Amino acid sequence: MNMISPEAVANSKRAWLKILARYKKPDRRRSTVELAITLIPFAVLWGLSSAAYAYGHWWGLILILPAAGFLVRIFMIQHDCGHGSFFANRYADDWIGRALGILTLTPYDCWRRAHATHHASAGNLDERGMGDIRTLTVAEYRQMSWRGRLAYRLYRHPLVMFGLGPIWLFIFEQRLPVGMMRGGLTPWVSSMTTNLGIAVAAAVLIWFVGPGAFLVVHLPIVVLAGSAGIWLFYVQHQFEETEWAKDADWEFQHAALHGSSYYDLPPVLNWFTGNIGVHHVHHLSAKVPCYRLQEVLRDYPELRSIGRVTLLESLRCVKLALWDENRRKLVSFREARAAA
Repeated sequence: MNMISPEAVANSKRAWLKILARYKKPDRRRSTVELAITLIPFAVLWGLSSAAYAYGHWWGLILILPAAGFLVRIFMIQHDCGHGSFFANRYADDWIGRALGILTLTPYDCWRRAHATHHASAGNLDERGMGDIRTLTVAEYRQMSWRGRLAYRLYRHPLVMFGLGPIWLFIFEQRLPVGMMRGGLTPWVSSMTTNLGIAVAAAVLIWFVGPGAFLVVHLPIVVLAGSAGIWLFYVQHQFEETEWAKDADWEFQHAALHGSSYYDLPPVLNWFTGNIGVHHVHHLSAKVPCYRLQEVLRDYPELRSIGRVTLLESLRCVKLALWDENRRKLVSFREARAAA
């Protein structure tokens, strides 16, 4: 039984930091098991898919779908490593994260820097621009030229956001430290060494299975996993009742709790996504390992009602594109036009 009432927990600025501190410690044996039961099935599914292609059993390529799910989970483990929460050992987390970055096509040190910026400024209207999805206010959108509006509407279109966007981001954009080119040597080393690792891994796989099997198997896995990853990140912050504020009114814990969703997914999807749907808790304390986030919900069920978005409800988030500062909610282009 929790001795703190839901009202006290929800309203206290100190309560969450104290409460979540108890969940920060990872179980290193479990972390090792989680890593193994993610990497081994991914490798097996990848091998079976390439074998199906080689022997003309095209029906076997359906294994690409669960393989993409395991690649999403690999990224979530890399994500925990970036927060230093998977093993709680900076050396181990960083080098595992860098190795996994070769599989996810994501330069680990570049991503970690951008993602830290996202955590430090999520929901802050004056700190947009790095590590998040571009979001304009209604007023900003109305002040743009027709070309600017067209570009923004294309950017927010589902086919671009979840189709072309992941292809561009994971296959092309992340080959260079975009946004960090003047950030010293580390972003360049991260990008170039990851590129080298990708090239070596691709060469070895092509040598074993051939270029045809590599492209037919690996490219769809990357694209599907990338689309799922972008979708998850989108729903976690682009939901109707999210909260944004100017810098003077922005407060970290409030933004974390109310500016991030609780994406209530079925258990099997929670597993494949590393419980990242419990995103409001993750933003409150990024040091909580992914496999302990459900423990927090179990012990403090009042958190389930904050920012909850179901799988069906999340489909309606696609239309949201602009922050209405007057109504303090995300709205669609149509709603913004009607309000004008």
